[in-house]
Amino acid sequence: MTTPDVSSVFNHEVPAETEFGYAQAIRSGDLIHVSGQVAFDEEGGLLHPDDFAGQLARVHLNTDKVLDHYGVTRRQIVSQTAYLVGVQRNAAAVAEGNLAYFGDHRPVTTAVGVTELAFPGQVVEIAFVVDTRLPA
Repeated sequence: MTTPDVSSVFNHEVPAETEFGYAQAIRSGDLIHVSGQVAFDEEGGLLHPDDFAGQLARVHLNTDKVLDHYGVTRRQIVSQTAYLVGVQRNAAAVAEGNLAYFGDHRPVTTAVGVTELAFPGQVVEIAFVVDTRLPA
C-alpha cells in the first residue's frame, strides 16, 4: 500500500482530524475528495451552534480554504453531499446558501436529512468532489 504524497493531503490542523483519524482532503489524480466540512474555527471549535445559516456560511469559508490550497475554484466542484439536521425546516437556507456560494455553477447535490451530527449543536456538514480538469 502506498502512502499519498503529503502535498496531496490537506488538513485544517484542528483536533478532530487527529481524534477521528481523517484528512480534510486528498488529491487522487485529477480529483480532490473533500471530507465533510464543518463550521470549525481555526482552533477546531464549532461556531454558531444550532444556527443553520451561520454554520453553512462557515462551512463554505472552510471549503474555500481547501480549494485555495489546491489552486482550484468553486466552479470545479462536481458534486456535494450535504448532511443536514432539519432538512425541511432549513430548505430555504440551503437554497439561498447554495445560490450565493455557487452562483450560476450547478454541481450535483445529494441532501441527506439526519437527526444529529458529530458535535453538539452541529446542524450541517458538506462533503465535496472537485475535478481539476474543469475550467476554473
